[in-house]
Amino acid sequence: MTWRSRRKNDSPPKAGGARKPSAKLWGIAAGGAAVVTATGVIVSLATGNPTAPAPASSALAHSAPPVSEGGVREVDGVPVGYPHTQAGAKAAAANYTTVSGSAGFLTNKELRHRAVSVMAAQGTAATATEKADHAAAGAVSALRGDDSKVSAKQAISRTGVLSAHVLGFDAHGAMVRLWTTTVRGSAAGHATPKAGFQSVTVTLTWESNDWKLKESASSTGLVSPIDARQASNVTSDFAGYVSAAAEDPVLSGAAGQDGFPTPYGHNEQGTRAAAVSATMLYGDPRFFTDEDWRHRMLKATAAPSVLHSVISDTDSTARLVMENRGVGADGKTADGSELITRTAALATRAISHSDQAASVELWTASVGGVAGKDETQRPQIAFLRMTVDLLWEDGTWKTTAVTPSEPLVPSPPAMQEADSADSFADVGGASNAPATA
Repeated sequence: MTWRSRRKNDSPPKAGGARKPSAKLWGIAAGGAAVVTATGVIVSLATGNPTAPAPASSALAHSAPPVSEGGVREVDGVPVGYPHTQAGAKAAAANYTTVSGSAGFLTNKELRHRAVSVMAAQGTAATATEKADHAAAGAVSALRGDDSKVSAKQAISRTGVLSAHVLGFDAHGAMVRLWTTTVRGSAAGHATPKAGFQSVTVTLTWESNDWKLKESASSTGLVSPIDARQASNVTSDFAGYVSAAAEDPVLSGAAGQDGFPTPYGHNEQGTRAAAVSATMLYGDPRFFTDEDWRHRMLKATAAPSVLHSVISDTDSTARLVMENRGVGADGKTADGSELITRTAALATRAISHSDQAASVELWTASVGGVAGKDETQRPQIAFLRMTVDLLWEDGTWKTTAVTPSEPLVPSPPAMQEADSADSFADVGGASNAPATA
């Protein structure tokens, strides 16, 4: 797999071919600490990220595409069909939250009501519909930007899940608390879409052989500052991520005996899912602190032709991060501070696809830093686009290159101060990892 910084004149590979593997790992050292891209997604481990503008370019159905055969599928724009596991509950909670925050859901009443009827548990549809309509009305000011009214075609409303903590789980129900980042606004006008953070508690029930939504409650979540070197983009740069141009990530929670995602469908949806999972897994703190986990994860996700160089590159990167931060194998520093890294996909776009090769562009949000008393190491968030190249090998999609592209950065949250560094300990650890695609 190749990790490198994409120059402006770079172009994605044509279907049927992949970039030549390289041993070069793209990273930056700043102020004695590393700003590392371990998947082509920046994980902010200090203050320092590249800044640049992004390229330009609806219905709810576009926001939640059908997924690979035999797993999660789509009904009226809603992913359904989850495993009866904690990971399945995490995936359902994440997908239902993402759908409920999508532009199509918030701007189209008919689509919204159909989606609610799919998600809602028995006896809760009427209340859920009323609540969804109220939320849609409240989103108007955010989605219109500086225009006088909302344009559904220009609305930007994306949600990325940064952590998922299971508060309760048994055979009949589950409660999951999500930490999410949102971007809402319009690709028209002059007001750049704004970032936001939410804590969403989702209550699910196991019904009709699937996880159904019983209740959802949200509040302001931990606020992470946007990396100081990432400047907000202009409004038109977000045009490639309106509902008709890009799709929301869909998480499945499915995993094999090795704990990593099961084989993906031999279709475009399968490539999107494989790309999303790779970015999430490479942004996991275990990527840096647990060599055995990292090697097993790479074997599960990377193409055999590039596996050796990927392992060599990432081992070096992990050592650099741990040395610069003074982090041990337990993910903590000598004073008990914890390394925090998470990556969420906000949207996906297919660049090219054939039976044997594909390229997918992702818009991502990555949080990285240290949860402790040192505010200079407070976790920060960085917004980046990247291209994931994949090959069809061994009955699934495997990554061959993950290439960082130009950032796509929203405005900071309005009237919200960043939380203290030690507050972020609540979202660290393997137990808080979101479900993969």
